[in-house]
Formats: sequence, C-alpha cells, structure tokens
Amino acid sequence: MVPVYDEEREIVGEVGYSDNLDYWDGRNMTCGSTGRHKGLTQLSDGRYVLIHGTQWEGERDTAEIISPEQAVQEIIQSGDTGLFDEFPGLQKVRDRVILKEKRIKAEQALEGAK
Repeated sequence: MVPVYDEEREIVGEVGYSDNLDYWDGRNMTCGSTGRHKGLTQLSDGRYVLIHGTQWEGERDTAEIISPEQAVQEIIQSGDTGLFDEFPGLQKVRDRVILKEKRIKAEQALEGAK
C-alpha cells in the first residue's frame, strides 16, 4: 500500500499502487522522468490522489491529495483521455475548466482567407 499525504504532510489514507498516468515513450512506460511513474486514484471520500512511483533504490512510492482540476491536468498530460471514463466526475470538471476549440465553418474560413 502507498501512503497518502495531505497538505500538512499528514498521512490520511492508503491506496494501491497505480501507474495509469504513464505513457509509452518509444522504449519505456514513463511519466517523463527516468525511473519515475504516476498514477491516479480516488479515496472513498471522493478526493483524488496522485501516486508518485519510483524505481530508485532507497526511495519509496508516495501519494498526495490533489484537486479535481489538477487531476484533469494530469490525465490530459498523460494523453490517456480514456481515464475520464474511469473517473466520470472528472469529465464534468474538464468540461468546465478546459477551453474547447471554436469550430469555424469551411465557408467562413475561406471567406476570411480572401
């Protein structure tokens, strides 16, 4: 189990290890840093947890409470937007805080190019 810390560095929970935010970089599964991994999960009270995994000797996996907005950022950065299916509450946060592309009709785009 991985200890979960709050803002005051108090242990407030334990979660199973996950690296579901890692992505394939062409050679390894990673979160962008050698020997490090990230995962996202949710506590029974609804708070989101960011897991920091390590393969380095002498270091331990840790986890921290994060905001729903930060959880959305972590999912988008990982590229695995399928995680929004696992955490449906975060899809609503994504819809609220992440701007969408404004679609322009092809005719308007052509007129603007003249």
